Amino acid sequence: MSDLPAYERDPYLTRMASRVLEVGSDGGRPYAVLADSVLYPEGGGQPADHGFLGEVAVTDVQKRAGRVLHFLAGPLEPGPVTVSLLWPRRFDHMQQHTGQHLLTAVAQDRFGWETTAFHLGEAVADIELATPRVTAAELAGLEAAVAAEIRQARPVTCRRVAPGELAGLPVRSRGLPEGFQGDVRLVEIQGLDLNTCGGTHLRSTAELEALCLLGTEPVRGGTRVFFVAGARARARMLAHEQRNAALRGLLGVPDEGLAAAVAARQEQQRDLEKRVRGLEEELGEVLAAAWADRPGTVAEAHFEGKDLAFLQRAARLLVARAPGKTAFLTGTLAGQSCFLLASGPASPLDAGALGRELAGLLSARGGGSGQLFQGRAGSLEARGRALARLREAAGE
Repeated sequence: MSDLPAYERDPYLTRMASRVLEVGSDGGRPYAVLADSVLYPEGGGQPADHGFLGEVAVTDVQKRAGRVLHFLAGPLEPGPVTVSLLWPRRFDHMQQHTGQHLLTAVAQDRFGWETTAFHLGEAVADIELATPRVTAAELAGLEAAVAAEIRQARPVTCRRVAPGELAGLPVRSRGLPEGFQGDVRLVEIQGLDLNTCGGTHLRSTAELEALCLLGTEPVRGGTRVFFVAGARARARMLAHEQRNAALRGLLGVPDEGLAAAVAARQEQQRDLEKRVRGLEEELGEVLAAAWADRPGTVAEAHFEGKDLAFLQRAARLLVARAPGKTAFLTGTLAGQSCFLLASGPASPLDAGALGRELAGLLSARGGGSGQLFQGRAGSLEARGRALARLREAAGE
Protein backbone atom coordinates (compact mmCIF):
# COMPACT_ATOMS: atom_id res chain seq x y z
CA MET A 1 0.00 0.00 0.00
CA SER A 2 1.23 3.52 -0.77
CA ASP A 3 2.54 5.65 2.10
CA LEU A 4 0.01 8.30 1.09
CA PRO A 5 -3.23 8.40 3.10
CA ALA A 6 -6.40 7.22 1.40
CA TYR A 7 -7.88 10.74 1.23
CA GLU A 8 -4.92 11.71 -0.98
CA ARG A 9 -4.68 8.48 -2.97
CA ASP A 10 -8.32 8.72 -4.01
CA PRO A 11 -10.35 11.77 -2.90
CA TYR A 12 -13.50 10.07 -4.29
CA LEU A 13 -13.20 7.08 -1.91
CA THR A 14 -15.94 7.35 0.72
CA ARG A 15 -15.55 4.17 2.78
CA MET A 16 -12.73 1.85 3.81
CA ALA A 17 -11.62 -0.69 6.41
CA SER A 18 -8.91 0.54 8.77
CA ARG A 19 -7.64 0.08 12.32
CA VAL A 20 -7.68 2.28 15.39
CA LEU A 21 -4.05 2.40 16.54
CA GLU A 22 -4.38 4.87 19.40
CA VAL A 23 -7.09 6.60 21.41
CA GLY A 24 -6.87 9.55 23.78
CA SER A 25 -8.35 12.88 24.77
CA ASP A 26 -7.34 16.43 23.87
CA GLY A 27 -9.02 19.34 25.57
CA GLY A 28 -11.78 17.04 26.76
CA ARG A 29 -12.45 15.73 23.26
CA PRO A 30 -11.86 12.01 22.60
CA TYR A 31 -9.82 11.19 19.53
CA ALA A 32 -8.52 8.23 17.56
CA VAL A 33 -5.43 7.75 15.39
CA LEU A 34 -5.94 5.35 12.46
CA ALA A 35 -3.70 3.21 10.31
CA ASP A 36 -5.30 4.88 7.25
CA SER A 37 -8.25 7.17 6.64
CA VAL A 38 -10.49 8.65 3.97
CA LEU A 39 -11.09 11.69 6.20
CA TYR A 40 -9.12 14.81 5.27
CA PRO A 41 -7.57 16.81 8.14
CA GLU A 42 -8.02 20.60 8.11
CA GLY A 43 -5.27 22.37 6.21
CA GLY A 44 -4.37 24.60 3.28
CA GLY A 45 -7.53 26.65 3.68
CA GLN A 46 -9.78 23.58 3.46
CA PRO A 47 -11.92 22.56 6.47
CA ALA A 48 -11.73 19.08 7.96
CA ASP A 49 -13.95 16.26 6.75
CA HIS A 50 -16.73 14.80 8.88
CA GLY A 51 -17.77 11.18 8.92
CA PHE A 52 -17.93 8.06 11.11
CA LEU A 53 -15.66 5.46 12.68
CA GLY A 54 -18.10 2.59 12.87
CA GLU A 55 -21.15 4.19 14.49
CA VAL A 56 -19.21 7.00 16.22
CA ALA A 57 -19.36 10.40 14.53
CA VAL A 58 -16.12 12.17 13.61
CA THR A 59 -16.62 15.88 14.27
CA ASP A 60 -13.14 17.18 13.40
CA VAL A 61 -9.83 15.96 11.95
CA GLN A 62 -6.53 17.67 12.75
CA LYS A 63 -2.84 17.08 12.12
CA ARG A 64 -0.78 17.18 15.32
CA ALA A 65 2.97 16.45 15.40
CA GLY A 66 2.84 14.18 12.37
CA ARG A 67 -0.28 12.33 13.52
CA VAL A 68 -3.85 12.72 12.26
CA LEU A 69 -6.29 12.97 15.15
CA HIS A 70 -9.91 12.05 14.45
CA PHE A 71 -11.98 13.84 17.11
CA LEU A 72 -15.06 11.86 18.08
CA ALA A 73 -18.53 12.39 19.47
CA GLY A 74 -17.82 9.55 21.94
CA PRO A 75 -15.03 7.21 23.04
CA LEU A 76 -13.78 4.34 20.89
CA GLU A 77 -11.62 1.28 21.55
CA PRO A 78 -8.50 0.28 19.53
CA GLY A 79 -9.03 -2.35 16.85
CA PRO A 80 -10.57 -2.83 13.39
CA VAL A 81 -12.98 -0.10 12.26
CA THR A 82 -14.88 0.98 9.16
CA VAL A 83 -14.19 4.60 8.20
CA SER A 84 -16.94 6.38 6.26
CA LEU A 85 -16.94 9.88 4.83
CA LEU A 86 -19.73 12.45 4.83
CA TRP A 87 -19.51 12.81 1.07
CA PRO A 88 -21.71 15.88 0.41
CA ARG A 89 -19.50 17.97 2.71
CA ARG A 90 -16.30 16.67 1.06
CA PHE A 91 -17.58 17.20 -2.50
CA ASP A 92 -18.65 20.73 -1.60
CA HIS A 93 -15.14 21.46 -0.31
CA MET A 94 -13.62 19.95 -3.48
CA GLN A 95 -15.82 22.19 -5.64
CA GLN A 96 -14.96 25.35 -3.71
CA HIS A 97 -11.24 24.55 -3.46
CA THR A 98 -10.86 23.61 -7.13
CA GLY A 99 -12.91 26.70 -7.95
CA GLN A 100 -10.41 28.80 -6.00
CA HIS A 101 -7.49 27.38 -8.01
CA LEU A 102 -9.28 28.16 -11.26
CA LEU A 103 -10.36 31.64 -10.14
CA THR A 104 -6.84 32.44 -8.92
CA ALA A 105 -5.27 31.33 -12.22
CA VAL A 106 -7.70 33.31 -14.39
CA ALA A 107 -7.48 36.43 -12.19
CA GLN A 108 -3.69 36.47 -12.47
CA ASP A 109 -3.26 35.40 -16.10
CA ARG A 110 -6.06 37.49 -17.62
CA PHE A 111 -6.12 40.50 -15.29
CA GLY A 112 -2.74 40.51 -13.52
CA TRP A 113 -4.29 40.16 -10.05
CA GLU A 114 -2.32 37.92 -7.70
CA THR A 115 -4.18 35.97 -5.01
CA THR A 116 -2.79 36.65 -1.53
CA ALA A 117 -5.28 34.69 0.63
CA PHE A 118 -8.10 32.14 0.44
CA HIS A 119 -10.90 31.36 2.89
CA LEU A 120 -13.44 28.55 2.53
CA GLY A 121 -16.46 29.42 4.68
CA GLU A 122 -19.55 27.34 5.42
CA ALA A 123 -21.72 29.27 2.97
CA VAL A 124 -19.39 31.48 0.91
CA ALA A 125 -15.71 31.28 -0.08
CA ASP A 126 -13.43 34.18 -0.89
CA ILE A 127 -10.01 35.09 -2.21
CA GLU A 128 -8.03 38.27 -1.64
CA LEU A 129 -6.55 39.89 -4.74
CA ALA A 130 -3.57 42.25 -4.82
CA THR A 131 -5.48 45.06 -6.50
CA PRO A 132 -7.08 48.04 -4.76
CA ARG A 133 -10.30 47.87 -6.76
CA VAL A 134 -12.32 45.58 -9.02
CA THR A 135 -15.08 47.30 -10.97
CA ALA A 136 -18.46 45.71 -11.67
CA ALA A 137 -17.49 45.32 -15.33
CA GLU A 138 -14.18 43.67 -14.41
CA LEU A 139 -15.96 41.33 -12.02
CA ALA A 140 -18.38 40.29 -14.76
CA GLY A 141 -15.45 39.77 -17.13
CA LEU A 142 -13.62 37.63 -14.58
CA GLU A 143 -16.71 35.46 -14.03
CA ALA A 144 -17.20 35.01 -17.77
CA ALA A 145 -13.54 34.01 -18.22
CA VAL A 146 -13.84 31.42 -15.44
CA ALA A 147 -17.04 30.05 -17.01
CA ALA A 148 -15.19 29.57 -20.31
CA GLU A 149 -12.53 27.47 -18.57
CA ILE A 150 -15.20 25.38 -16.82
CA ARG A 151 -16.70 24.59 -20.22
CA GLN A 152 -13.29 23.39 -21.42
CA ALA A 153 -13.56 20.47 -18.96
CA ARG A 154 -9.85 20.74 -18.19
CA PRO A 155 -8.46 17.70 -16.32
CA VAL A 156 -7.30 18.32 -12.75
CA THR A 157 -4.47 16.06 -11.54
CA CYS A 158 -2.23 15.75 -8.49
CA ARG A 159 1.35 14.53 -8.16
CA ARG A 160 4.33 14.77 -5.84
CA VAL A 161 7.83 16.00 -6.75
CA ALA A 162 11.13 16.39 -4.92
CA PRO A 163 11.79 19.94 -3.60
CA GLY A 164 14.71 20.30 -5.99
CA GLU A 165 12.42 19.90 -8.99
CA LEU A 166 10.30 22.94 -8.17
CA ALA A 167 12.73 25.47 -9.60
CA GLY A 168 12.34 23.97 -13.08
CA LEU A 169 8.54 23.92 -13.01
CA PRO A 170 6.08 26.79 -13.75
CA VAL A 171 4.60 26.58 -10.24
CA ARG A 172 2.23 29.33 -9.11
CA SER A 173 2.77 29.37 -5.36
CA ARG A 174 3.26 31.66 -2.37
CA GLY A 175 6.03 29.33 -1.18
CA LEU A 176 6.33 26.37 1.15
CA PRO A 177 5.84 26.54 4.95
CA GLU A 178 8.95 27.27 6.96
CA GLY A 179 10.80 24.06 7.85
CA PHE A 180 8.93 22.00 5.24
CA GLN A 181 10.57 18.69 4.37
CA GLY A 182 9.73 15.86 1.99
CA ASP A 183 8.09 15.72 -1.40
CA VAL A 184 5.93 18.61 -2.58
CA ARG A 185 2.37 17.94 -3.70
CA LEU A 186 1.31 19.75 -6.88
CA VAL A 187 -2.22 20.26 -8.22
CA GLU A 188 -2.48 20.97 -11.95
CA ILE A 189 -5.35 22.28 -14.05
CA GLN A 190 -4.21 21.12 -17.45
CA GLY A 191 -2.93 23.95 -19.62
CA LEU A 192 -3.83 26.60 -17.08
CA ASP A 193 -2.38 26.25 -13.59
CA LEU A 194 0.22 24.39 -11.54
CA ASN A 195 0.21 25.03 -7.81
CA THR A 196 1.40 23.56 -4.53
CA CYS A 197 -1.55 22.33 -2.48
CA GLY A 198 -2.41 19.56 -0.03
CA GLY A 199 -6.19 19.69 -0.40
CA THR A 200 -8.70 17.46 -2.16
CA HIS A 201 -9.79 18.42 -5.68
CA LEU A 202 -12.12 17.49 -8.51
CA ARG A 203 -11.08 15.40 -11.52
CA SER A 204 -12.15 18.07 -14.01
CA THR A 205 -13.20 21.71 -14.13
CA ALA A 206 -16.49 20.40 -15.59
CA GLU A 207 -17.40 19.10 -12.13
CA LEU A 208 -17.41 22.70 -10.90
CA GLU A 209 -20.73 23.09 -12.78
CA ALA A 210 -20.61 26.88 -12.32
CA LEU A 211 -18.77 29.53 -10.33
CA CYS A 212 -20.57 32.74 -9.39
CA LEU A 213 -18.86 35.90 -8.13
CA LEU A 214 -21.05 37.51 -5.47
CA GLY A 215 -19.31 40.80 -4.82
CA THR A 216 -16.21 42.49 -3.44
CA GLU A 217 -14.98 44.50 -0.48
CA PRO A 218 -11.72 46.36 0.19
CA VAL A 219 -9.27 44.62 2.53
CA ARG A 220 -5.69 45.51 3.56
CA GLY A 221 -5.06 47.54 0.43
CA GLY A 222 -6.42 44.77 -1.80
CA THR A 223 -9.84 43.43 -2.75
CA ARG A 224 -11.71 40.46 -1.32
CA VAL A 225 -13.83 38.62 -3.90
CA PHE A 226 -16.67 36.40 -2.66
CA PHE A 227 -17.75 33.36 -4.67
CA VAL A 228 -19.74 30.13 -4.65
CA ALA A 229 -19.23 27.12 -6.90
CA GLY A 230 -21.16 23.99 -7.83
CA ALA A 231 -24.01 22.93 -5.56
CA ARG A 232 -23.62 26.12 -3.52
CA ALA A 233 -24.35 28.20 -6.63
CA ARG A 234 -27.45 26.14 -7.44
CA ALA A 235 -28.69 26.29 -3.83
CA ARG A 236 -28.15 30.05 -3.76
CA MET A 237 -30.08 30.49 -7.00
CA LEU A 238 -32.97 28.39 -5.66
CA ALA A 239 -33.04 30.43 -2.44
CA HIS A 240 -33.12 33.68 -4.44
CA GLU A 241 -35.96 32.42 -6.61
CA GLN A 242 -38.01 31.28 -3.63
CA ARG A 243 -37.40 34.60 -1.89
CA ASN A 244 -38.36 36.56 -4.99
CA ALA A 245 -41.52 34.49 -5.41
CA ALA A 246 -42.54 35.29 -1.84
CA LEU A 247 -41.80 39.00 -2.37
CA ARG A 248 -43.76 39.03 -5.64
CA GLY A 249 -46.74 37.62 -3.80
CA LEU A 250 -46.47 40.16 -0.99
CA LEU A 251 -45.78 43.25 -3.10
CA GLY A 252 -47.75 42.37 -6.25
CA VAL A 253 -44.98 43.35 -8.68
CA PRO A 254 -42.63 41.41 -10.99
CA ASP A 255 -38.97 40.79 -10.13
CA GLU A 256 -37.73 43.97 -11.79
CA GLY A 257 -40.09 46.04 -9.65
CA LEU A 258 -39.24 44.51 -6.27
CA ALA A 259 -36.57 47.03 -5.24
CA ALA A 260 -38.72 50.02 -6.17
CA ALA A 261 -41.74 48.54 -4.38
CA VAL A 262 -39.75 47.97 -1.19
CA ALA A 263 -38.33 51.52 -1.38
CA ALA A 264 -41.86 52.90 -1.74
CA ARG A 265 -43.07 50.85 1.25
CA GLN A 266 -40.15 52.11 3.33
CA GLU A 267 -41.00 55.70 2.45
CA GLN A 268 -44.63 55.08 3.41
CA GLN A 269 -43.47 53.52 6.67
CA ARG A 270 -41.33 56.57 7.46
CA ASP A 271 -44.28 58.86 6.75
CA LEU A 272 -46.56 56.79 8.96
CA GLU A 273 -44.02 56.75 11.80
CA LYS A 274 -43.70 60.53 11.53
CA ARG A 275 -47.50 60.91 11.68
CA VAL A 276 -47.70 58.56 14.67
CA ARG A 277 -45.04 60.55 16.53
CA GLY A 278 -46.97 63.74 15.84
CA LEU A 279 -50.24 62.20 17.03
CA GLU A 280 -48.58 60.81 20.14
CA GLU A 281 -47.17 64.25 20.89
CA GLU A 282 -50.65 65.74 20.54
CA LEU A 283 -52.10 62.97 22.73
CA GLY A 284 -49.43 63.65 25.34
CA GLU A 285 -50.33 67.36 25.35
CA VAL A 286 -54.03 66.58 25.84
CA LEU A 287 -53.32 64.06 28.60
CA ALA A 288 -50.90 66.41 30.35
CA ALA A 289 -53.49 69.19 30.33
CA ALA A 290 -56.16 66.84 31.73
CA TRP A 291 -53.83 65.47 34.42
CA ALA A 292 -52.66 68.95 35.42
CA ASP A 293 -56.24 70.05 36.15
CA ARG A 294 -57.01 67.06 38.38
CA PRO A 295 -56.61 67.36 42.15
CA GLY A 296 -53.89 65.47 43.98
CA THR A 297 -50.21 64.80 43.45
CA VAL A 298 -50.32 61.47 41.58
CA ALA A 299 -51.34 61.27 37.90
CA GLU A 300 -51.65 57.73 36.56
CA ALA A 301 -52.60 55.92 33.37
CA HIS A 302 -52.02 52.64 31.53
CA PHE A 303 -51.58 52.45 27.74
CA GLU A 304 -51.99 49.37 25.58
CA GLY A 305 -49.79 49.40 22.49
CA LYS A 306 -47.41 52.04 23.82
CA ASP A 307 -43.72 51.71 24.67
CA LEU A 308 -41.42 53.38 27.16
CA ALA A 309 -40.58 56.16 24.71
CA PHE A 310 -44.23 57.27 24.66
CA LEU A 311 -44.43 57.15 28.46
CA GLN A 312 -41.34 59.35 28.65
CA ARG A 313 -42.82 61.97 26.30
CA ALA A 314 -46.15 62.04 28.17
CA ALA A 315 -44.43 62.35 31.57
CA ARG A 316 -42.14 65.12 30.30
CA LEU A 317 -45.13 67.14 29.10
CA LEU A 318 -46.99 66.62 32.38
CA VAL A 319 -44.22 67.71 34.75
CA ALA A 320 -43.49 70.71 32.53
CA ARG A 321 -47.13 71.79 32.81
CA ALA A 322 -47.63 70.75 36.46
CA PRO A 323 -44.27 70.75 38.34
CA GLY A 324 -45.93 69.66 41.58
CA LYS A 325 -47.22 66.37 40.25
CA THR A 326 -45.79 62.85 39.92
CA ALA A 327 -46.70 60.66 36.93
CA PHE A 328 -47.08 56.89 37.30
CA LEU A 329 -47.47 55.51 33.79
CA THR A 330 -47.46 51.94 32.49
CA GLY A 331 -47.62 50.48 28.98
CA THR A 332 -47.67 47.17 27.14
CA LEU A 333 -46.43 46.60 23.60
CA ALA A 334 -45.89 43.23 21.89
CA GLY A 335 -46.22 41.39 25.19
CA GLN A 336 -43.59 43.52 26.93
CA SER A 337 -44.68 45.76 29.83
CA CYS A 338 -42.92 48.85 31.10
CA PHE A 339 -43.44 51.47 33.77
CA LEU A 340 -42.27 54.99 34.56
CA LEU A 341 -42.37 57.20 37.64
CA ALA A 342 -41.53 60.88 37.07
CA SER A 343 -41.78 63.72 39.61
CA GLY A 344 -41.89 67.40 38.79
CA PRO A 345 -39.39 69.71 40.54
CA ALA A 346 -42.07 70.82 43.04
CA SER A 347 -43.44 67.34 43.78
CA PRO A 348 -43.04 66.12 47.36
CA LEU A 349 -42.34 62.55 46.14
CA ASP A 350 -38.88 61.08 45.56
CA ALA A 351 -39.33 59.18 42.27
CA GLY A 352 -36.00 57.40 42.63
CA ALA A 353 -36.67 55.93 46.07
CA LEU A 354 -40.30 55.11 45.36
CA GLY A 355 -39.43 53.70 41.94
CA ARG A 356 -37.17 51.10 43.49
CA GLU A 357 -39.97 50.07 45.84
CA LEU A 358 -42.47 49.82 42.99
CA ALA A 359 -40.01 47.82 40.89
CA GLY A 360 -40.14 45.10 43.52
CA LEU A 361 -43.93 44.98 43.35
CA LEU A 362 -43.89 44.85 39.53
CA SER A 363 -41.08 42.27 39.22
CA ALA A 364 -39.29 44.94 37.24
CA ARG A 365 -35.79 45.77 36.19
CA GLY A 366 -35.01 49.45 35.98
CA GLY A 367 -33.11 52.36 37.35
CA GLY A 368 -33.10 56.04 38.10
CA SER A 369 -32.82 58.53 40.90
CA GLY A 370 -34.29 61.84 42.04
CA GLN A 371 -37.07 62.80 39.64
CA LEU A 372 -37.19 59.73 37.37
CA PHE A 373 -37.32 55.93 37.62
CA GLN A 374 -38.20 53.64 34.72
CA GLY A 375 -37.86 50.04 33.65
CA ARG A 376 -39.29 46.85 32.16
CA ALA A 377 -42.01 45.23 34.23
CA GLY A 378 -42.17 41.46 34.57
CA SER A 379 -45.88 41.73 35.39
CA LEU A 380 -48.48 44.45 35.91
CA GLU A 381 -50.71 42.30 38.12
CA ALA A 382 -49.64 44.33 41.16
CA ARG A 383 -50.20 47.69 39.44
CA GLY A 384 -53.11 48.50 41.79
CA ARG A 385 -50.94 47.84 44.85
CA ALA A 386 -48.17 50.01 43.40
CA LEU A 387 -50.62 52.85 42.78
CA ALA A 388 -52.02 52.53 46.31
CA ARG A 389 -48.49 52.75 47.74
CA LEU A 390 -47.84 55.92 45.73
CA ARG A 391 -51.03 57.59 46.90
CA GLU A 392 -50.21 56.59 50.45
CA ALA A 393 -46.79 58.25 50.10
CA ALA A 394 -48.47 61.37 48.69
CA GLY A 395 -50.98 61.46 51.57
CA GLU A 396 -53.95 60.94 49.29
